[in-house]
Amino acid sequence: MKYILLMYHTEGVFTQQELPKKMQYSIGLCEDLVAQGKFVGASPLQAISTATSLSAKSGRTEVRDGPFAETKEQLGGYVIVDVPNLDEAIAIAEKFPAAKRGTVEIRPLFPLQGIPVA
Repeated sequence: MKYILLMYHTEGVFTQQELPKKMQYSIGLCEDLVAQGKFVGASPLQAISTATSLSAKSGRTEVRDGPFAETKEQLGGYVIVDVPNLDEAIAIAEKFPAAKRGTVEIRPLFPLQGIPVA
């Protein structure tokens, strides 16, 4: 089963001194997952100030700068893992820095046939 681990935290929660260390630590976790055959993909996201939101309701398209929702925590990145069950996804998620200073949302991916793969 594939799960996405969505990393939420307040922007700036890691200092400029901490950030490179936390990123390297997270890369190490991903390398461990690769070695175990559980890694599918991952990426940090650019700052929330770079976000664009789109809504195409009732035939009207609206494009706005910024995130869709105003919240304290923003989506900072994601990791996709392929593991047998939710318990293992939880065990992996709790190792990431975002779990200690924010929230990691764990969601199973919906299996969909026919999606092109790059």
